Amino acid sequence: MSAVRHDRKAAITALIQEHDIRTQRELMDRLAQEGFEVTQATVSRDMADLRLEKDSSGVYVMPELLHLRAVIKTQVRETRRAGNQVIVICRPGSAEGVGAAIDAAHAEGVLGSIAGDDTLLVITQDDEAGASFQARVDRLLD
Repeated sequence: MSAVRHDRKAAITALIQEHDIRTQRELMDRLAQEGFEVTQATVSRDMADLRLEKDSSGVYVMPELLHLRAVIKTQVRETRRAGNQVIVICRPGSAEGVGAAIDAAHAEGVLGSIAGDDTLLVITQDDEAGASFQARVDRLLD
């Protein structure tokens, strides 16, 4: 894969994680703001390669994120944070599965996790990433 295509796909992934993008046109416009000149066919091909799906609200997401959202909504009870460390309290026996879903989603700022039976320790790159990760998980719990 060319460096330009790799960079463009990375930009698409970041954009759909940061913004609620509902159309290919909107994605094309955001890519243009990032310095990528793309056609609809190129964006469509990249979206297919990334296996993007729409969630129930019509927003494009990575399939791994759809799975992560479902796991968090059904298996996570609460979060607690100390700096760059986020404790995720899960239903009994589910911490390992929640950790695997976080790892598969390549959650932004997450360096890794350690799972027990019902508790998951998530280590992020810094305090800001810890706060951001906790906020994203907590939004799904509301």
